[in-house]
Amino acid sequence: MPAPDPTSRYFGLATIAVPADDGGTRILGVPRVAPRPATKGTYEVRAGDRLDLLGQAATGDSTRWWVLADANPLTDATELERPGLTIDLPDA
Repeated sequence: MPAPDPTSRYFGLATIAVPADDGGTRILGVPRVAPRPATKGTYEVRAGDRLDLLGQAATGDSTRWWVLADANPLTDATELERPGLTIDLPDA
């Protein structure tokens, strides 16, 4: 298993060893529960919106789209791009 990227937001988090079907073990991150951040309003998604653009508008950094995902827990973060959806804007 490669060493974790030290710049990752997951670097240094606890891990667990999980038995694998092949008899070995897999090292996985302990499931995390992220509290929903405080919000500063809502936004109705329009056609052409993308996660990176939404992240830039909400946080000033296009790579922080995951902050939107934490504020709007959906199964698939790309659902945040669906036109007509009203999403919470994190107070980031």
